[in-house]
Amino acid sequence: MRQSVFRALADPTRRAILELLRAGDLPAGEIAARFPSTAGNVSHHLAVLREAGLVEDRREGQRVIYSLKTTVFQEVAAWVLDLAERRARAPEDGRAPGRPDPGPGGKGDRRKGRLG
Repeated sequence: MRQSVFRALADPTRRAILELLRAGDLPAGEIAARFPSTAGNVSHHLAVLREAGLVEDRREGQRVIYSLKTTVFQEVAAWVLDLAERRARAPEDGRAPGRPDPGPGGKGDRRKGRLG
């Protein structure tokens, strides 16, 4: 999973832009008009979303129209589901599946003065 996707989703303004685009395609100017920040700031957020593959743009005359690009959302959803499935299969003690229990004094156990 590309880190740029999670970086893009981490910002509340970018998430708000994505929410706007859920209703349908919008020109950049209309998107910018809905935020108190400058048009340049909104343009930067749109660029981050585009670079992460979350939105795409197209020109219509002098306007730039933005729309959601759902394939990346599908990839993220699949990754999250896979992560949840792995977590559900993990032992109750939180160890990763298939990893042996190091036991007392095992690697990294500082209580016994041993670092493994």
